[in-house]
Amino acid sequence: MHIFKDTHFDFLRWRWHAIILSWVVIIAGAVVFMTKGIPLGIEFAGGTAVIVKFEQPTSVQQVRAALDRSFPGGGENVIVQSFGDPSLRQVMVRVPHVGAEQGTSLSQTKQQVLDALNKGNVGKFQEAGTQVVGPAVGKELRSKALLATVFSLIGILAYLAFRFQFSFGVGAVVATIHDLLITMAFLAFFRYDMSLNVIAAILTMTGFSTNDTIVIFDRIRENLRGMRRDSLHHVINASINQTLGRTVITSGTALLTALALFFFGGEVLHGFAFTMVVGIITGTYSSIFIAAAIVSFWRSNAPTRAGAHAPAIAAPAPQQPQRKQKPQRKARAS
Repeated sequence: MHIFKDTHFDFLRWRWHAIILSWVVIIAGAVVFMTKGIPLGIEFAGGTAVIVKFEQPTSVQQVRAALDRSFPGGGENVIVQSFGDPSLRQVMVRVPHVGAEQGTSLSQTKQQVLDALNKGNVGKFQEAGTQVVGPAVGKELRSKALLATVFSLIGILAYLAFRFQFSFGVGAVVATIHDLLITMAFLAFFRYDMSLNVIAAILTMTGFSTNDTIVIFDRIRENLRGMRRDSLHHVINASINQTLGRTVITSGTALLTALALFFFGGEVLHGFAFTMVVGIITGTYSSIFIAAAIVSFWRSNAPTRAGAHAPAIAAPAPQQPQRKQKPQRKARAS
């Protein structure tokens, strides 16, 4: 199936525009992160999450009012939000850990939430689920998630430096870091919780983006042998154009799957699906504009290495017209 045939787009022409756009998004995300931070899920922040299902429609504001009246501390740190399909009438109450809470004190928090809702007269309800994570476990999960991300980047750099060249490895790692920062920026913009599902989506997106980058780099390596006299700028553009149809088909089908999860996967998969949607878009974008741009900057716009070291073929010297020799006369005998 061919979507694009014989295209000649000059992608490297827009590399500076792409880099500036990426920096704008990353800086805006950093500002939001420093001012508001990124909400941490129960896995990383620690604490207790209680999901209750009401028999009658009950608003989040009613639940919040009940907790403000009855919950110790006025419920200032308690997070109340709807959970799942609105027709299920479910509300999730999250209480972060405070101080050195551990053991049975974390379990008692669940009962405090249920008692506060009973006293608040918000209607009949039943407990639909509970998740309790201690602060020590949350800290351990944060460190493991960070190590998993760092080791994946080191592995990508080592593999690509071995399989291709060091400049290609640097380009792929810079593009992957770019994808992480852009994704984190959008998580901060839309206030999604940083949970284990989101970390799983980030690592999945990293692998997807790297695979797309490797396909382009592999075509560049093949063209370096056949286009020995062309500049690297031309070789990179030709390689991206040759793999453009494959990139669009692969990214498009993955994006449709992520969108289906986002709209129909429910509240539990909402953060995962959102991260995947952002990751697929920015991963495709970085493979074309960022990774290729880094390689072109690293190796400049000089002729390719194969062309630079190719032996010069000497042109044959023009043949001089041969002079006709006059026949020698035989000397007369004296």
